[in-house]
Amino acid sequence: MTTANLPIPPSSPAPVQPYVDRKRFAWVLSLLVPLSIATGPLLWFWYPHTLMLWLPVFFVYGVAPALDWMLGTDTSNPPESAVPGLEADPYYRRVTFALVPLLWAAFIGAAWFSQVAGITWVGLLGLIISTGGVGGFCINLGHEIGHKRAPLERWLAKLILAPTFYGHFTIEHNRGHHRDVATPQDPASSRMGESIWRFVWREMPGAWRRAWALERERTRLDGQAFWSWHNEILQPAAITVALWAALCVWLGPQVLVFLVLASLWSNFQLTSANYIEHYGLLRQQDANGRFETCKPQHSWNSNHVFSNWATFHLQRHSDHHAHPLRRYQSLRHFDEAPQLPSGYFGMFPIAYVPPLWFAVMDKRLLAAVGRDPARINFAPGQRERLVAKYGLVERSPER
Repeated sequence: MTTANLPIPPSSPAPVQPYVDRKRFAWVLSLLVPLSIATGPLLWFWYPHTLMLWLPVFFVYGVAPALDWMLGTDTSNPPESAVPGLEADPYYRRVTFALVPLLWAAFIGAAWFSQVAGITWVGLLGLIISTGGVGGFCINLGHEIGHKRAPLERWLAKLILAPTFYGHFTIEHNRGHHRDVATPQDPASSRMGESIWRFVWREMPGAWRRAWALERERTRLDGQAFWSWHNEILQPAAITVALWAALCVWLGPQVLVFLVLASLWSNFQLTSANYIEHYGLLRQQDANGRFETCKPQHSWNSNHVFSNWATFHLQRHSDHHAHPLRRYQSLRHFDEAPQLPSGYFGMFPIAYVPPLWFAVMDKRLLAAVGRDPARINFAPGQRERLVAKYGLVERSPER
C-alpha cells in the first residue's frame, strides 16, 4: 500500500478561543463620568468663577453627545457561551459596588459646598443641575443592581436611591414598569404626541402610586404589616430621612432647599430616560385582552459607545426588558430594536424642546411600526390628529 492510499485521519476540531471582553476595563468610565460632573466645586476653589459650576452641565449636555458622535456605535454582542462566565465574574459587580460610596460622597460634598461657598444664584443653579446629575447616576446604579437577587445588591440599591428620596423606584420599576411597559396602563411609558412636560405630571405621581399599591399587595400576601420595617419603600425612606436630618444638623435647616431642588432634578433625569425609552411603542393584545410578551421592538435602543459605558449599558434597553436579571456586561444589541439617533445625553435636551423631539422622533416611530397606527401608543386625544397629519391608514383587524 502506498502512502497515497492511506486513510486520512479526521481533523480535530479547532480549539475554542476564550471570549475576551474588550470593554472590560472601559467600565471604569462608569465611575469617572458621574464623578466628573461633581468637579465644579473643585474647579471653583481653584478659580472662583460661576462658570466653573456650569462646566459639568456643559460636559453632560455638550461634550458627552459629541463623544458619542465621534466614537460611534458598537453593536457587538458577547457569545451566549461566554455569558455564564461574564455573569459570574466578580469584577463587574465590584465596579458597581465601588460607585455607591463615591456617589454618596459627591452628593454630600455638593450639599456642603452649597452652604459654605457663598456663590451667586446663577452658580447655585448650575450646582443644583450638576448635583441632580449625580442623583440621576444614583438612580441608574439603583436600576442596575436593584434587579439582582443577591441580598447585598438589593440593599445597596436601597442605599443608593436614598440620597434623592427615590427609594420607591425599585418596587415600581421591577414589579410595575416591567409588567406594564409599552401599554396605555404604564405611567412610565410615553405616548406619541405627548411632550415630556405633560409626561412628567403623569409619570412621577403615577409611579409613586403604583409603587405603594404594589408594596401594599406584597405585604398582604406575605402576611406582613404594611406600616412596618418589612415595607421596602419605608426602608430607603428611613435612610433618606436620616441623611437629610444629619445634613440639616451639620449645615443648617436651610440646606433642605438645596436638597429638595437637586433631588427633583435628579428624579427628573429618570423621567427623561423613561420618556425616551418607549416613546409611542405599543405591545399588541390578543382576543382575551392579554398583552403580548415584551419584545426588542418595544424599546428604543442606542449603541452609542460613550454614553453606554457611562450608564452600564442602560441604553441596550431591549435586552434589559427581555432579560431583566441579565447583568450590564452581558446585554446585547438586537437588529430589530428601533434605534435612537443619539445616546441618552444627546436625547435628553432634544426631549426638553417638544417641537424638536416630535420632528426627530415621530418619523422614526412610524418607520419602526411600519406606519401601522394599531402599533402606536397614542396620547389621549392625539390619535385622530396624528393619523391625519402623517397620512396613516387604519387597518382592519383581518389585515
